[in-house]
Amino acid sequence: MKRYGCIGKKLTHSFSKEIHARLADYKYELIELTEEEIRPFFEKKDFEAINVTIPYKQTVIPYLDSVSEIAQRIGAVNTIVNRGGKLYGYNTDYYGLKALIERVGSELHGKKVLILGTGGTSKTARVVASDLGAAEIITVSRRKTDEYIDYGDAVTAHADAQIILNTTPSGMYPDCESKPIDVSAFPRLEGVIDAVYNPLCTNLILDAKEKGIKAEGGLYMLVMQAVVAVEKFLDTKIEKDIADRVFASVYAAKENVVLTGMPGSGKSTVGKRLSLEGYEFIDTDAEIEKRCGCTVRELITAKGEAYFRDLETEVIRDAASKSCRIIATGGGTVLKDENIRALKRNGKLFFLDADPSRLHAASDRPLCDTEEKLAKLYTERIDLYRKTADVTVPDLGSPEAEAAYIAKKRSELIL
Repeated sequence: MKRYGCIGKKLTHSFSKEIHARLADYKYELIELTEEEIRPFFEKKDFEAINVTIPYKQTVIPYLDSVSEIAQRIGAVNTIVNRGGKLYGYNTDYYGLKALIERVGSELHGKKVLILGTGGTSKTARVVASDLGAAEIITVSRRKTDEYIDYGDAVTAHADAQIILNTTPSGMYPDCESKPIDVSAFPRLEGVIDAVYNPLCTNLILDAKEKGIKAEGGLYMLVMQAVVAVEKFLDTKIEKDIADRVFASVYAAKENVVLTGMPGSGKSTVGKRLSLEGYEFIDTDAEIEKRCGCTVRELITAKGEAYFRDLETEVIRDAASKSCRIIATGGGTVLKDENIRALKRNGKLFFLDADPSRLHAASDRPLCDTEEKLAKLYTERIDLYRKTADVTVPDLGSPEAEAAYIAKKRSELIL
C-alpha cells in the first residue's frame, strides 16, 4: 500500500489527517519521530510523499536529492515527494500563507510589515512579504540581535507598522489566553495574519477585529498549503472552488455553535435540535451543577452570585477550548468580557432573540424567579446580547425553525 503522511515530533493536535482525507483518496498517517529516528526513516524511504512539521523542516534538507527554488530561499521544507527513490523537497507553506493574505485582503505592497517570531514559518513569511512587494520587513524576536529587534523596539520604534504577521505559537492551544503583542500600540495597522489555527481565532485576531482591522487565523493557510501538497503528491491540479469548499467543510467541523439569550429563551432546546454530525452538546449550567454537586439555585443561595459567576467562567473556558461543540450558555454569560472572548476563539455566538412575551419567571432560576426580576434582567442585558452576537436569531416560533436558521446562517458565514 502506498504510504502518505506527516512527520513531526508531536502531532496530537494536528488537523492534517482530516484535511487530506477531504482532498484526496489515500491513507494519510501522522508519524511522530524523535531526532534519532529521522535518519533511518529517510534511509528507508518507505513512503510515496510526506509533509514535514515542527521541528524538522530544516532537519530533513540534507536527505533530499532536490529542493525547490522557493524552499531554498526560505531554508525550510514541509513537503517531500519520493519519485523513483529520489526525494524532492518543496515548501507549500509559502502558497498557503500567500493565499491567506490574499483572502484577508491585506495589501502588502509598499507597506511596513512586522513579522513576529524567528522560526521556520517566520522565514516563509519573510519571503512571501518580499514577493508581495513589502517596502520594509522587520522581524521581531524575544531577544534583540543584529538581525532581529525585540518586542519593546517594535512598539517604540515601529508603531507605524501597517501589517503584522504572527508566526509564534503565542495563543495556541492550550495557551489560549496569551497573545504575542498588543495591536493597540500600532495606530496605522491595516491587517493582522496569525499562523496559529487552534483556536480558530486567537486573542490577537479578536483584538484586531474589535478595532475594525482585517484579520484572520491560520486555518485557511493550513488548508491551502495542504492543497498544494496534494498537487505535488499526486501530480494533479485542484481548482480553487474545490479548495475553498474543503476549507469551509474543515472550518465547519471545527467551529463551535454558541447559543446566548435570556433564561427561558430555549437555548438548550434549540441546541439539541441542531443536527451537526460529530458535535457534542454542552449546557454550561448543567456542567456547573455537575462540578458543585448541587443546583444553580442552591449554589447561589449558599455562596452568592459572584462565586457562581467565577465558576461559570471556568466552565465556559473549558467548554470553549475544544472544537465540535454546541454550547448552550447561561443567561448571564454575556456579563463578562472574558466569557465572550473565550467563546469567540473557537465559535460563533447566536443570540436567540425570544419575544419577551415568551419569557417567564421560574422558581429554579434565583435571579429571575419573579416577573419583576425577569423584566429587570431583560432590560439590563438585551443590549449586551445584541452587541456580542455574531448572529441574532429572530423569534421564529419553534426550536426546529430556529435551529434551521442557525444552520443556514452558519454556512453562509464560513464561506
